Amino acid sequence: MENSHVVQLDFGFEMEPTKTPNPNPNPKSLKKAKSDFIFDFMDVLAGPIIVYPSAWQDLIPVDILQNITSARMRVQMEGKQTASLTEVVAYMMPRTYEAPMPSEWTNIYTWCGLQYVRTFNKTEQFEAMMEIAPEQLSDHEKGLLDNLRSWIYEKRRQALRDKLKTSKRPDTKTSRNNQGELF
Repeated sequence: MENSHVVQLDFGFEMEPTKTPNPNPNPKSLKKAKSDFIFDFMDVLAGPIIVYPSAWQDLIPVDILQNITSARMRVQMEGKQTASLTEVVAYMMPRTYEAPMPSEWTNIYTWCGLQYVRTFNKTEQFEAMMEIAPEQLSDHEKGLLDNLRSWIYEKRRQALRDKLKTSKRPDTKTSRNNQGELF
């Protein structure tokens, strides 16, 4: 033990020390934080899918609709409060069937589609998307995309709030012995 050699490794992480949480948290703030966490979780798992209102909205492929929940989960894990790119594709797809779009929105749609096929390993679609999608969006197009993602996110959360307000809460005042009602 006298000749022990200690080596300290430096991995190059420069991190600020973490702040200790409030030692005396307010019960109301804890309740609100818990409620916000539950709502965020419900939003990711059960929030409605916002699509462009069109007669073509039923033509969105099932695989895109099925992948929205996992795409939302990825965005949530990144700590972003915005819609996923998969949701943008699902929203814009019915609009593409209505009429031609301006080139900036076409670039946004095809770029989001490319990101979707990359994320979900759609190899049969990848090569076709690489030919038509831009490699990068311009700053203006990024701004339009960010605005659309924020708008979809807010609409989705508002729709979930409205649904929760109108849903009927179970009646807790009824007796537990409901066998009389069965016969």
